[in-house]
Amino acid sequence: MCFLFWQFQELYFKNLSKRNKQIMEKNGNNRKLRVCVATCNRADYSKLAPIMFGIKTEPEFFELDVVVLGSHLIDDYGNTYRMIEQDDFDINTRLHTIVRGEDEAAMVESVGLALVKLPDVLNRLKPDIMIVHGDRFDALALATSAALMNIRILHIEGGEVSGTIDDSIRHAITKLAHYHVCCTRSAEQHLISMCEDHDRILLAGCPSYDKLLSAKNKDYMSIIRMWLGDDVKSKDYIVALQHPVTTDIKHSIKMFELTLDALISFNKRTLVLFPNIDAGSKEMVRVMRKKGIEHHPNFRAVKHVPFDQFIQLVAHAGCMIGNSSCGVREVGAFGTPVINLGTRQIGRETGENVLHVRDADTQDKILQALHLQFGKQYPCSKIYGDGNAVPRILKFLKSIDLQEPLQKKFCFPPVKENISQDIDHILETLSALAVDLGGTNLRVAIVSMKGEIVKKYTQFNPKTYEERINLILQMCVEAAAEAVKLNCRILGVGISTGGRVNPREGIVLHSTKLIQEWNSVDLRTPLSDTLHLPVWVDNDGNCAALAERKFGQGKGLENFVTLITGTGIGGGIIHQHELIHGSSFCAAELGHLVVSLDGPDCSCGSHGCIEAYASGMALQREAKKLHDEDLLLVEGMSVPKDEAVGALHLIQAAKLGNAKAQSILRTAGTALGLGVVNILHTMNPSLVILSGVLASHYIHIVKDVIRQQALSSVQDVDVVVSDLVDPALLGAASMVLDYTTRRIY
Repeated sequence: MCFLFWQFQELYFKNLSKRNKQIMEKNGNNRKLRVCVATCNRADYSKLAPIMFGIKTEPEFFELDVVVLGSHLIDDYGNTYRMIEQDDFDINTRLHTIVRGEDEAAMVESVGLALVKLPDVLNRLKPDIMIVHGDRFDALALATSAALMNIRILHIEGGEVSGTIDDSIRHAITKLAHYHVCCTRSAEQHLISMCEDHDRILLAGCPSYDKLLSAKNKDYMSIIRMWLGDDVKSKDYIVALQHPVTTDIKHSIKMFELTLDALISFNKRTLVLFPNIDAGSKEMVRVMRKKGIEHHPNFRAVKHVPFDQFIQLVAHAGCMIGNSSCGVREVGAFGTPVINLGTRQIGRETGENVLHVRDADTQDKILQALHLQFGKQYPCSKIYGDGNAVPRILKFLKSIDLQEPLQKKFCFPPVKENISQDIDHILETLSALAVDLGGTNLRVAIVSMKGEIVKKYTQFNPKTYEERINLILQMCVEAAAEAVKLNCRILGVGISTGGRVNPREGIVLHSTKLIQEWNSVDLRTPLSDTLHLPVWVDNDGNCAALAERKFGQGKGLENFVTLITGTGIGGGIIHQHELIHGSSFCAAELGHLVVSLDGPDCSCGSHGCIEAYASGMALQREAKKLHDEDLLLVEGMSVPKDEAVGALHLIQAAKLGNAKAQSILRTAGTALGLGVVNILHTMNPSLVILSGVLASHYIHIVKDVIRQQALSSVQDVDVVVSDLVDPALLGAASMVLDYTTRRIY
């Protein structure tokens, strides 16, 4: 399935290149864009490398120059420039810009040294645009040099908030940069609030996610063994990466000591990466050596791990601990539990996999956090990207008009609300993938935030578990790939299915007889692993209620009940604006309210249930009885020999005056009405919504029963027919849209 997704993306790249080439030729501009990418350390290279690979694949549009400086060229930090060479990039210039030292002054001197050396390099390369990443002091030197030399700057990851001196550096680069690529909607809004021109801001997502979300490696165990030993198992080790906080070096070193003490006590194999080059890093290394970390049997201390291998290590770790931005950003893509220590990432948006330890006077607090987090598995988070950042960035680069004035323009308030996320000014639609597992059909739809079904796919629902799960995965992958083409940003997957569901775990506990081999089925894990998206699962009746709450007649109501009248009878209860699941996830089984002690047998094993009278299956049973006795068909009716008799034939007969058919429908409607009366007396909702194909045929009978049987105090409660076309799909989508927008915005 991932193959289909990336095959589609490769096709997208080719079509995009062809289209932009035509635009360039039409404008009479065939000159390639000369792009300089400057990388300072292992962390920023992981974000810049996917862009560099994208530029390299389109030589007809771009010329790439690579400048390497900073800690890349220092042996103590692993000589990480070698990984750039291993990726087959030609390094045009190596600049030794780091002044050795352990205090803040060394960082200032390093910036000064870079400012002295960079003008010669930029004069020689003469780039049209320089790509600068992040919030490091080296990047500030790059942006300052380029701005003063009238070179256009594209800044990656502007607008984010972390809580240290890095914030000041990042925002300073933002003021120098001419174009901005940001990763989250909040970051985009921050840039706009900082008066940056919204036409020069691209909400693309993080480029590293393009690699992260395709990083499934079947041979990850060999990587784990290489770095941690042959006896280590997946999910049974820790990755630790902690850096100094330059605004409070003394405290961050103390925090590092407590972290190491907690890790020693926790007694799990741990991969410890050396800190970055900031002031205080040498002292942290001394702390490691003082505690004997490099020789401790439970620890492996390393200067650098290649990014491809690092991805696998954090993806399969039992926990990651430290204060690296990687922990709160990239690791969320795998649902790996993270413990974020101190204040270095205090302002970052995080997924639910991150547990914060803001301060620690003793190791106990960190140790408790390890016990809480280690070995858990969280839903995959896509707060920082959806795997399609590079195509957007390349498209953005090609749109840059070098004839435009270089001088920046600042957009002062009022801030434009609806901001384009793409250079074509086509607003990407925030959407959900909705899945409806019916007894007959399997449906997948792309549903927008407004409840519009952008595209729908329908297949016959296979009978066996393996066929069904494979088809779900296939349809969802194809829909996710199509969503890119349709300019929809998928936030997650919602699944509506019959039977009893544990929505907390995403497991179908046991299903209806209509969906075979569907008991104790974990739907969340395979979909989340394949699509790298969060997944929600719930009963179809509950989903219908959620659909009414978000898109239908229950919108804004505190208490209401939905009854589905279809093949079976289901329902959902909204109480104080929230869905009721019950102690064993069995609430709102409204089809199995008993309305007669001697009624017909029900599929649940009981008899006299509403479903035994009023469901599509019940009407089909009665229609077949009449047809077998030649009492169904009246003048104007016929049933082809190859067509099974069903509920609709019974309804048609009743409309044409068949007294027996009318009597059956009246009995069915009465049974449903008695069930509604019981609901009114039990729940006292402000509204009852009848949903499903049979609802309009029952509504008047139900209202008559309420007038005759209900207490006077509830007779004024309105009963209406749903006006939603696809409540199961819309309800499945609403789980995603409600949760993700509540968390992110």
